[in-house]
Amino acid sequence: MAKHVGVKLPEDLIEVLKKGKTVAVLATFSEKGLPHTTPLQCIFPKGSEAILLSIHKDHAGYHNMVWQKKIMLCFMDEGNVAYSVLGRAGVVRAPSSVHPLINVVRVDIIDIKSDRSVLMKVESGVRWSYTSWEAEELSKSLLQELKSLAETL
Repeated sequence: MAKHVGVKLPEDLIEVLKKGKTVAVLATFSEKGLPHTTPLQCIFPKGSEAILLSIHKDHAGYHNMVWQKKIMLCFMDEGNVAYSVLGRAGVVRAPSSVHPLINVVRVDIIDIKSDRSVLMKVESGVRWSYTSWEAEELSKSLLQELKSLAETL
């Protein structure tokens, strides 16, 4: 059963996000009302009241986010981390200083609910690896950009 958590990121979620190895599922709606989900890997907390993320400027999830503003991010990871975060998205850097096709978005938190179950617990989230050294370099650079912005925005 879902439980309202509040408007600030819980400490367990902040710790998972700071590790830079989790995957969030971004949920948006198109202008035609069609649902759309997008897995995201470059995510970093900005304090406890916002999340920064990197996304390709031509991705449908990005276009939906810019059009609608309200989005949902779902997180499931080790330590029974299971949250859905409702937020308002706004572009803070277009393009990213790391790559000309990537934009940086800030998601200000509107509400958070816990998706923990009384019947089971989350042991681990989606685990991934890099497809090449170039992909690893890009991803690490994007994450570093988010960390820097988290301190200066």
